[in-house]
Amino acid sequence: VTVYPMVDDGSGAASEGEITPEGPQVSDESYVVRANNIDSEVFTIAIGATVAEIITSIVDAINGSLNMPVIATDNTTDVVLTSKWEGTSANDIVVSVVGPTAGGTTFAFTQPTGGAVNPDITTALALIGDVWETLVLNCLDVADTTNLDLYQTEGESRWGALVRKPFIVFSGETATTAASAIAIPDARKTDKVNAQLVSPGSEDLPFVVAARGVARIAALADSNPPHDYGSQPLTGLVPGADSDQWSYADQDLAVKGGSSTAQVKDGVINLSDTVTFYHPDGDANPAYRYIVDIVKLQNVIYNLDAIFDTSEWAGAPLLPNDQPTTNRSAKKPKTAVAAVCAVLDGLGLDAIISDAKTAKANTFAEIDAANPKRLNVSTTVQLSGNTNIISVDLNFGFFFGAVTVTA
Repeated sequence: VTVYPMVDDGSGAASEGEITPEGPQVSDESYVVRANNIDSEVFTIAIGATVAEIITSIVDAINGSLNMPVIATDNTTDVVLTSKWEGTSANDIVVSVVGPTAGGTTFAFTQPTGGAVNPDITTALALIGDVWETLVLNCLDVADTTNLDLYQTEGESRWGALVRKPFIVFSGETATTAASAIAIPDARKTDKVNAQLVSPGSEDLPFVVAARGVARIAALADSNPPHDYGSQPLTGLVPGADSDQWSYADQDLAVKGGSSTAQVKDGVINLSDTVTFYHPDGDANPAYRYIVDIVKLQNVIYNLDAIFDTSEWAGAPLLPNDQPTTNRSAKKPKTAVAAVCAVLDGLGLDAIISDAKTAKANTFAEIDAANPKRLNVSTTVQLSGNTNIISVDLNFGFFFGAVTVTA
């Protein structure tokens, strides 16, 4: 994991909210402040505690937990909550107090707002350079389309011939409806770089949702690249209410609109379809829709580079297929074909591609007709599919007893 830190924008603003306690407290009780399912230290309110004493306890409890996304300040009659970072993504913070209601003290909330101007990711992107960064976590809100544009531009360039190291960028979304969730993706139909992972109705911070999903995707993409990510449990997240979860029709709408989906199973949110924003009009099976297919392509590119982007091939003498030579470093078009076919066999055995035999038959190499120092190599592969949908037809009938015939 590589972390690329960002500096708050010079025009950025943190979000601010408030907690206002009101007594009297009639029994000794313990509470926690919860921000996006992250708990503060436990604080206790004693019988007859003053508002000033309650505020002090809340401030100490919040600031005593490094995991809390806010800093608390004593404002005499209330607690001011200030996000630990600046930008519109700080407006996703949601705060509550968890504890017994019979204690007597009530809490009023002003949820954090006012966060403005996310950091510019340009400098962070430039730090990546010429290294393989396959899965990127966007810690900003998905509605920040300015930065999504920057991710897309950089990501597209990494598909190019000079870099050949494409990546996918993941943002988080907690919208309760599929229609709301696809608002951004559906407007970015040709964007194969950006993707969003969802947890409908969850109070977890959106980038935490994305981070948990990326952790699951990365582990499986590393250990078994052609395996899709359905039913990967996102433990540690707290799902939204049952009424917030999407029906099959909602999930179908989401995928066709460029959003990943999720399902709650036994109280745990699970990945379902994991897709990029890519869904051009009129394309029933978009080539860059599924994350797993891009991971397969990353593996194909990596394995081909392992052959040709080496000192063995760089600058080697290049000869026609039928010319004898005693130079062990010399290369011929058929040498390249043989090397590619060996890779294709391996990719087939790993289930990354289907029908390696046909791929090998469609692998060609030749010395360029206009440049004797250029070797043109071409191969066509068919990526393997995945059992994302399983259709089982159940037929049934009845057993009827046989007619007994007597002599």
